[in-house]
Amino acid sequence: MSGTFVGMPAFPKAAREAVGNATLRGNLRHATHTIRAKRAKAVAEVSDWAELREAGKRIKDHTLRHLDGHLVRLEESVTAAGGVVHWAADAEEANRIVTDLVKATGEREVVKVKSMATQEIGLNEALEAAGIRAYETDLAELIVQLGKDRPSHILVPAIHRNRGEIRDIFAREMGAWGRPAPEGLTDTPAELAEAARLHLREKFLRAKVGISGANFMVAETGTLVVVESEGNGRMCLTLPETLISVVGIEKTVPSWRDLEVFLQTLPRSSTAERMNPYTSMWTGTTDGDGPRTFHLVLLDNGRTDTLADEVGRQALRCIRCSACLNVCPVYERAGGHAYGSVYPGPIGAILSPQLRGTASEIDASLPYASSLCGACYEVCPVAIDIPEVLVHLRERIAQGGRATRDGNTVVLKPAGGHAAERAAMRAARWAFSRPGALRTGQRLASGTRRFHPRTLPGPGRAWSATRELPTVPPESFRAWWQRTRGGKDMTK
Repeated sequence: MSGTFVGMPAFPKAAREAVGNATLRGNLRHATHTIRAKRAKAVAEVSDWAELREAGKRIKDHTLRHLDGHLVRLEESVTAAGGVVHWAADAEEANRIVTDLVKATGEREVVKVKSMATQEIGLNEALEAAGIRAYETDLAELIVQLGKDRPSHILVPAIHRNRGEIRDIFAREMGAWGRPAPEGLTDTPAELAEAARLHLREKFLRAKVGISGANFMVAETGTLVVVESEGNGRMCLTLPETLISVVGIEKTVPSWRDLEVFLQTLPRSSTAERMNPYTSMWTGTTDGDGPRTFHLVLLDNGRTDTLADEVGRQALRCIRCSACLNVCPVYERAGGHAYGSVYPGPIGAILSPQLRGTASEIDASLPYASSLCGACYEVCPVAIDIPEVLVHLRERIAQGGRATRDGNTVVLKPAGGHAAERAAMRAARWAFSRPGALRTGQRLASGTRRFHPRTLPGPGRAWSATRELPTVPPESFRAWWQRTRGGKDMTK
């Protein structure tokens, strides 16, 4: 996976800055609560939601266990349908493949469907370095691109912007990218949508190359699927002469029958719709219909390493619905930028450290960016136990060190940042295994309670900056029991 956003600090520092932005908090709270309420209503309409959720989980787990075979079948199916399959081990290789494919067409601009995989590898920047301009066509991605910003949500990348900010971005930046915003543009949703429509229409009609991701890839037929709500994806997938799709290998499903489950759960869990407005499917190429050339770039970029972790691999079930973000109390206050990745929120806290390793300060901090309340697990349509993976990754960081990638090997280095925590755990283990020492410690703690600080010194100061240490009681439970019951067994 490509590096974190340039200059990003560890999550606690980035989140602290975000929490201090009242406008950002207001935008996030309004948007997440609105989406959350609509989703809950849409899901409640389905009497067999729990069964669909379990079916999605089992399909994904089965596919991941046999992913090698399904990928071979997928390649054979795509090739038989007239497509060309490319394998990319990492971001650098994927960017090189796509850049070379675009250069081979002689074109110097492309239109893009919203794609988290291409954001993950930094494709736009790679194309720009090669003199190729990529135009985002999803409305929210357009806002982010024009505003020289970063996405902050999986489903709604510009969730941190309000209508007034969007109007100002359109008025200020659209002219430099193509058709300028209309004079007197207001912040009403209809006018903003119309300005984007007019701006993008000329790009759709002119572009010869389209770049997409995919929500699903059906191995038995080689069919790719994109679901979206605006119609921009349909334009990018059908009008260009050449279509290049960059897709993570975990997006594979074995059959059309499997696809049925996700086409029921994804719309309701993401946009709270019973059925997705635009579901585009394509299988290779067809004479006289759609692109004449189709390339599929299958992206690994840390996924195989993630697959090797029996606990962590469940993150690869994710269908990118974003439901976990909308219920997360941490995301609601900190926003997506604090995660330093295109995958924010609870799913990003377990996916990014596995795809990128935990060598960087921010990746080592992401598994701690959670209250472990479990709300994310409750709403996940494929039952990813995010709290379980978070604790698993915390254990890996605290005990095993920080993982960095060296080819296909995971090399562990000492995690010095958690030395105080490990020392405290060792001291507790020693005391709890020696009853006499524990009794003495309890008496000392009770006798000196009025001299105890309210916050921790030294390395513990960051933890106690927003917490007060619990007050030590006047006597321990052991002492109370001895005083009031004489140590007698109450069960007799």
